[in-house]
Amino acid sequence: MKINGKGMLKTEVLPNNGIQELHQNITHQEKLKVIEYHFGKIMETLGLSLDNPSLKNTPKRVAKMYINEVFKGLDESNFPKISFFENVSGYREMVVVDNITVHSYCEHHFVPFFGKAAVAYIPKDRVIGLSKINRIVQFYASKPQIQEKLTVEIGQKLKDLLKTDDVAIYIEANHLCVASRGIKDKESVTKTTFFSGKFLKDKEKARFINSISK
Repeated sequence: MKINGKGMLKTEVLPNNGIQELHQNITHQEKLKVIEYHFGKIMETLGLSLDNPSLKNTPKRVAKMYINEVFKGLDESNFPKISFFENVSGYREMVVVDNITVHSYCEHHFVPFFGKAAVAYIPKDRVIGLSKINRIVQFYASKPQIQEKLTVEIGQKLKDLLKTDDVAIYIEANHLCVASRGIKDKESVTKTTFFSGKFLKDKEKARFINSISK
C-alpha cells in the first residue's frame, strides 16, 4: 500500500497501471484519509489556516463529498440496479425521458457543469424501468467528465442494456469553467447529441429533437 499513517501517498506520481492498482487495493476509509490530507495541504498552500473553526473540517467534508457523492460514478459497484420488463405489448414507438437533471464536474478544472438530458429509445424485446434511465444518466455524470464523453457513455450503455441500436441522447449544459473563469461567459450553453440505429435517419432524428424541451 502506497499510503503512510497520515494519509499521504508515499509515491507522489504513479504510472497508469499503478493508479489502477492503488484504486483497487485502497479501502473506502483510506481514500477518505488520503483526500482529506492532500486537500488540507492545498488549503494551507493557498494561505488558509486549518485552525480557523470555519475551515477546520473542510478537508474532511470535501473528501466525503468526492467519494460518497459527486464522484461516486468512479466506482462501478455504485452502478444502479437495473430492472427490465418483457415488451409484451409489442410497443415499437419511441420512448422519451425528458428533463433529466445533469450535474457533473469538468475533468479539466474540477468545477461543475449542469443542465438537462433527454433520452430516447425504440424498444425491441425489453423495456426498462423509466426511473432507471435517470439513474444511469446520474451515475455517469457522477465523476470528472467532459460533456461529449458523458453523452457517448450514456448512449453506449443504454444500447448494451436494452439490446437495441435505436438510442438517442441530447444534453444541454452550462459550464462554470466557462462562466466563472477564463472568458467568463455566463450565457453560453453547450449542446451534445448521440444518435444510433434508426435515429441516424433524418426523420427519426427530427422527431426526437422536436419532442424534447430545449
